[in-house]
Amino acid sequence: MADLKATDKDGVLSELTDAMMRTATSLNREEVLKVLQERERLGSTGIGDGVAIPHGKLKDLDKLLISFGRSRAGIDFDSMDGKPAQLFFLLVAPEESVGVHLKTLARISKLLKNPGVRRRLVEAASGEDLYRIIAEEEDQL
Repeated sequence: MADLKATDKDGVLSELTDAMMRTATSLNREEVLKVLQERERLGSTGIGDGVAIPHGKLKDLDKLLISFGRSRAGIDFDSMDGKPAQLFFLLVAPEESVGVHLKTLARISKLLKNPGVRRRLVEAASGEDLYRIIAEEEDQL
């Protein structure tokens, strides 16, 4: 998924869940959205600097799933710094996978701490470019 059509937090969660379900067809959409919305109620996953990492855990999931989306205009995600988010990584992990879940969150956070990486992702021309940038930068972590 590249450019999001969503204009609000719930729309982002729905759109990224739908993108994830294109490859993980056994997911229960309503269950995923419920878990994500419950997590957001605990505190926003908008970490600041234009980045949000909504995430949750599901029973009956056998592997970590990730989807990505971007909004060049930015979307209010109740981020810690009060600024709109432009880059969204959605993670859904198996309920019992604490280590993998936290390690992945940490790697994404580390990757996106770099202002140059964030700028390249916002400016990327296509979904393929987004994937290539993430893969290149991830290899350097």
